[in-house]
Amino acid sequence: MSALTIAKLCKSFGDLQTLNGIDIALDDGEFLVLLGASGCGKSTLLSIIAGLAEPTSGDVRIDDKTILGMHPKDRNIAMVFQSYALYPNLTVRRNIGFGLEMRKVPKGERDFAVLEAARILQIEPLLDRKPSQLSGGQRQRVAIGRALVRHPRIFLFDEPLSNLDAKLRMEMRTELKRLHQMLKTTVVYVTHDQIEAMTLATRIAVMRNGRIEQLGTPEAIYHRPATSYVATFVGAPPMNMLTGSWRNGGLQIDGSELVLPVSRPRAATAAKVIMGIRPEALQYGSTGAGIPLTVDVAELTGPELIVTGRIGNQPIVASFSARQKLDPGHELVLHVPDEHTHFFDVDTGMRLNDDSKN
Repeated sequence: MSALTIAKLCKSFGDLQTLNGIDIALDDGEFLVLLGASGCGKSTLLSIIAGLAEPTSGDVRIDDKTILGMHPKDRNIAMVFQSYALYPNLTVRRNIGFGLEMRKVPKGERDFAVLEAARILQIEPLLDRKPSQLSGGQRQRVAIGRALVRHPRIFLFDEPLSNLDAKLRMEMRTELKRLHQMLKTTVVYVTHDQIEAMTLATRIAVMRNGRIEQLGTPEAIYHRPATSYVATFVGAPPMNMLTGSWRNGGLQIDGSELVLPVSRPRAATAAKVIMGIRPEALQYGSTGAGIPLTVDVAELTGPELIVTGRIGNQPIVASFSARQKLDPGHELVLHVPDEHTHFFDVDTGMRLNDDSKN
């Protein structure tokens, strides 16, 4: 029995179809991240699960019981929003326990639940402060604590870290990971940040135009992207996508005379194909068969050096160790390991690699 089942879910606003046939089944304790660009439908899907919106068709079930038409407060779901939505006139203690107070939970039981949530979230010294006296990260912990005391069947998070600076986002990612490992509660988490998705999820649903492009583990999403969209959306810098045509002995890159000696997948029946390769998979060299490249831009990010150049009229990006010294105008050869190539259909964007590869 799945903790959460979403079946053939569709949502339309007039002629605009926001969700189109969503199917997901989550087991107990899974951490699902809905990942996608703005407007892909991920927040609409979360709102339907929460009961803040109703689908046009399809079903949402918790423990094999439909929750459609059920009031949000009766769904045994707790939601944490992008905005902290704290009551400014109440202390942290009362903010965390306010939902229990409204449900007439006895004061002793309520106080115990608040103290336990504060202990788990490491905010016990803050219980008598007002929200205005807290940092952004502390306010987000309070918002999570308010959801935590309800002991929900499912946690819903709607881009909860997007208002935090980079350092706080990293700290809160760690806290959320620790919290999930401790509680083992089922989580559905919405974000457009691929780092959050890769670090937090047990499974990721990459969404586009109201559909799921790929549903899988972070490893599968990254190493075996099902479509060219997934390949370029997940990864920083994004995967290089080079269009070319098959010639005897390899793939000729469009706009150049370069023929790369890469193996042709059995599924690649068309003459033209898109070859993808991640920047970190490209190997630096100075001689031998490969991609001759003149460095246009070299960017030091700290842990790595990002090099940009062109093959004919197509851009290509490579990622090297920060210790590598390369300046604009430097000439080098990029070697393409056959086992790290990804191939996609030019028209459909679907993956063409053999199952035995990648």
